[in-house]
Amino acid sequence: MANLNFSPKDILQQEFKTKMRGYDPVEVDEFLDNVIKDYEAYNKEILALQEENDRLQAKLSQQATNPAPTPSRVQTEVPKSQTVTNFDILKRLSNLEKEVFGKKLDQDAADHSEVTTRVSQALNSNYTNDENSDDNERTRRF
Repeated sequence: MANLNFSPKDILQQEFKTKMRGYDPVEVDEFLDNVIKDYEAYNKEILALQEENDRLQAKLSQQATNPAPTPSRVQTEVPKSQTVTNFDILKRLSNLEKEVFGKKLDQDAADHSEVTTRVSQALNSNYTNDENSDDNERTRRF
């Protein structure tokens, strides 16, 4: 341990001379009491750390003299069929996009063709109705 100038006991027993214009003795005593508490806390911490250090040193020396058998790690190689590459990921992503957006485009095209079919059927039915042809004849007369 480092050489300390004062121990908690030295601080507690320290007496100061009093002079006429000196410090307030009560305030100095309170301050010194706090310093003593800090010293005691630091000493406890130092002792705890020294004990932990000794315990760890003993454990380290024990492991150095009796090395525990380490389990051998078996490296399993992944077959090439299971390895994933960037190309595989891009291919999968492309297929997913085709599935999602392709169906949407097909659906939009089907909706469009259905509407076109209905419109053309409606137009054809207007021209093929006999009533409409009569209306056309009447319109031509004017």
